[in-house]
Amino acid sequence: MRASGVHGRGVYATAPIRKGARIIEYTGKRLPWKKAMDLPARDADDPYHTFFFSLENGDVIDAATGGNESRWINHSCDPNCETFEEDDRIFVYTLRSLKAGDELLYDYKMVPADRRTKKIEKEFACHCGSAKCRGTMLERK
Repeated sequence: MRASGVHGRGVYATAPIRKGARIIEYTGKRLPWKKAMDLPARDADDPYHTFFFSLENGDVIDAATGGNESRWINHSCDPNCETFEEDDRIFVYTLRSLKAGDELLYDYKMVPADRRTKKIEKEFACHCGSAKCRGTMLERK
């Protein structure tokens, strides 16, 4: 983990990683989505910055509490990794082979709690710098 050109800190491959490899599990405290939404913002300057990962069962993994390095994997609209839910657990896999030094990136595909508007899209602005950047970390329409 070190500084990222995308946002804050990032996670980088320390050795070559083959395409399709399972890299890491997204870990943290599990709680119901409603309870997660009631938590105070951890960053007053950026209240939309969270380490939440939604599960299909309606719960949330809050990596800010008990999470590992996976919480520092940044978003990209042209990712080299993807996430899969397996038995209420989230795992990160590579989409293509990575070289040592490559930053790990996946598409957050965020779903806003409120109705999607241009304002909400800007609040979840993307800074990935990819030629395929859609300008927001929200899921495609």
